[in-house]
Amino acid sequence: METILINRLSTLSHPQRMAVFRLLMRRCPDEVPAGEIAAALSLKSSTASVYLSALTQAGLISQRRDGTRLLYAVNLETTREVVTGLFSDCCRGRPDLCPPQFAEFLQTPVKDRKLNVLFVCTGNSARSIIAETVLRDLAGDKFTAYSAGTAHRSTLNPFAVEMLETKGHDVSLLRSKNLTEFQGPDAPVMDFVFTVCDHAANEECPTWRGQPVSGHWGMPDPVKAQGTEAEKRLAFHQTYGALRNRLSAFAALSFEALDRGSLQKQIDAIGKAPATEEPTS
Repeated sequence: METILINRLSTLSHPQRMAVFRLLMRRCPDEVPAGEIAAALSLKSSTASVYLSALTQAGLISQRRDGTRLLYAVNLETTREVVTGLFSDCCRGRPDLCPPQFAEFLQTPVKDRKLNVLFVCTGNSARSIIAETVLRDLAGDKFTAYSAGTAHRSTLNPFAVEMLETKGHDVSLLRSKNLTEFQGPDAPVMDFVFTVCDHAANEECPTWRGQPVSGHWGMPDPVKAQGTEAEKRLAFHQTYGALRNRLSAFAALSFEALDRGSLQKQIDAIGKAPATEEPTS
């Protein structure tokens, strides 16, 4: 067992192999195509393949073929074994040596109060703005909704603003915001952080105060839709419908009854729902 642990730690000791592993941890429980991993980390395809092979052989990640694509995901069972090997076996479970009790944290219920939710995308021009607006108007009594982008500069997409107006939402206070606005000491402490695009989910995530529950609800970018004006508008309406369906399911969760571990599973399940839905009126 100790040899296996040493081999796995040796595999993770390489900076770029660790970068691949961390990316897949951020995307857990998603399966990510090899090409997307290589692009996100600016690696040559052949180099990424070598790193993915090493991590797969160590059992740290799993591989599945889907047609011509190879999909990769973190092997959580093995990852837990590594943590257990370091903290339960090596320090024999001594509470003064081990990190804070993760199990106790996962069993902590979400507090019975208004909850802060942040939606993150690359540009904060469409998907995250739509999500912020929908949750605000769908369940503003339970949540305070925010959104931000990882890009340094962005502007609201006019199709997104127009579509929200046609749905009866107030857009007067909407503005494009950078993620740094929510990372200072005076920023609100988030209870939930959702990424709504794959690019943002693949980026290095900041350390959030309060250890918020996170989720990845990636979906196609309506800004990239091609075709006529009507076809472009349809893409925004479909994004709205998909987000509204997911947010309706999220708002209906029993936050007082679910602990963080159970809540995380529910959020992951919502994120696996089909990304494209019929427009919601």
